[in-house]
Amino acid sequence: MKEADYARITYDFTLAAAELLSRLHPGMTFIYVSGAGTDSSEQGRSMWARVKGRTENASLRLPFSVYLFRPGFIQPMDGIESKTPSCRIIYRVRAPFMPLLRGALPNQVLRTREIGRPMLSLARQGYGKPALETRDIRAVVRREQSQHTAL
Repeated sequence: MKEADYARITYDFTLAAAELLSRLHPGMTFIYVSGAGTDSSEQGRSMWARVKGRTENASLRLPFSVYLFRPGFIQPMDGIESKTPSCRIIYRVRAPFMPLLRGALPNQVLRTREIGRPMLSLARQGYGKPALETRDIRAVVRREQSQHTAL
């Protein structure tokens, strides 16, 4: 995809929605799913990382709470499948190796179940910093689990 097309989808659409929401609901929390390797300097070689970095930076300037999720590899669960045929094939080929991959690279792999719940937790309780890498997302999962256990 050309950078202009990717920016239109990734930056323009996201910021249009975020700007509208910040005007309508200034007390809300906005969570942008970015990705591991996002380039906050906006100067790197990787086009997608620059555009995601620009989107993150612009989101952080808006007048509401913003959290940036930067997961690495996301393991689909519960029947979730990519709409892209090539991605579905890759996921199917990798599926038997996922336990090994999760064990070898615990700070790079999240399950889809480990994405939604932390987002809800951030909206309710916040977090100490705006950009959450995989290890931070896991920390929110642990915090959420310990709170449910305490109840």
